[in-house]
Amino acid sequence: MDIADVARRTGVPASTLRYYEKKGLLKSLAGRGQRRQFAADVTDRLALIALGQAAGFSLDEVGAMLVDLQVDRQLLIAKADELDARIRRLQAMSKGLRHAAQCPEADHLACPTFQRLMKLSAAGYGKQRGRSTSISKHPG
Repeated sequence: MDIADVARRTGVPASTLRYYEKKGLLKSLAGRGQRRQFAADVTDRLALIALGQAAGFSLDEVGAMLVDLQVDRQLLIAKADELDARIRRLQAMSKGLRHAAQCPEADHLACPTFQRLMKLSAAGYGKQRGRSTSISKHPG
């Protein structure tokens, strides 16, 4: 499949396809100096690359998995755990924001729940990895 066809069918710009080829994620069937041609499975490979990136894998990590189409199951489990931790942090932040929006305190800095949210945010994502945070409601 011609590079222009791949770009048109997938929505991936030709410049990105060339970059992926340079990184070893894709392989062109054409010789040097000829217009790039890709195998029919290029759309599947692009879908795997997109899925890997959406899951938070680097292009190098995706490339390593695409070499033999062998998936490092431990790497997948670790990434799933990382995503679960991120989801917990984001859910806690969402609850905190919703609380702040509905909090009856005139001064949010006087609200213990808002104070807890600020401290969690200041602590940074790295220190919160893997821990679930709960934000409880207070009477006023």
